[in-house]
Amino acid sequence: MSIELQRRGILCIVSGPSGSGKTTLCRALNESDPLCDYAVSCTTRKPRGGEIDGRDYHFLTREDFEERTTRGEFLEWAEVHGNLYGTLKSAVIDRIRIGHDVLMDIDVQGARLIRRNPDPMIRESLVDVFILPPDRDELVRRLSGRGTEDPAELELRMANALEEMRHWRDYGYTIISGCPETDLRRFRAIVEGERCRTGRLHGDEGFEDHPDLFS
Repeated sequence: MSIELQRRGILCIVSGPSGSGKTTLCRALNESDPLCDYAVSCTTRKPRGGEIDGRDYHFLTREDFEERTTRGEFLEWAEVHGNLYGTLKSAVIDRIRIGHDVLMDIDVQGARLIRRNPDPMIRESLVDVFILPPDRDELVRRLSGRGTEDPAELELRMANALEEMRHWRDYGYTIISGCPETDLRRFRAIVEGERCRTGRLHGDEGFEDHPDLFS
């Protein structure tokens, strides 16, 4: 007799200031683990160079975005840096139900909204991780190295990043960012550990009544 247990998926939300590497981490785990699905967010901001609609973001007009909020299509949404960002419920619920883990990189506002979500499936599946830059100088270096913002935009992102970093204690896990390989190893360990939580497993109740299984 073998033990047949099934697992409900994890909703892993990853936050951190711009330049922390949260998106890179989510995409790296998504590409290397077939049970991890990356939830592509929607945004009203303009695409940056090289970004592709549907891969990096779903780029929506503000009018379309606001109509979707009215219809209740978003699991969470917030205004960040003057633009709207949000995650569609359709990108999350069905995947969790079949045992896939959903990775979301979102800001602290979105994370707060998800924690308050009344849906039992969301609340039971939730895992939250904050990516914390090692120091201010490294944060400045990473933001400057992107080369995608003008000085005014960079100053705004720096101010917002410092504000976001004040919320790291709200998260169940914190990774102090180092090199990409180390960050990914730590992130993978969090996800794999959460998969083994007893409360996420179901099925075969009563298998302990078969003593020959453990002989």
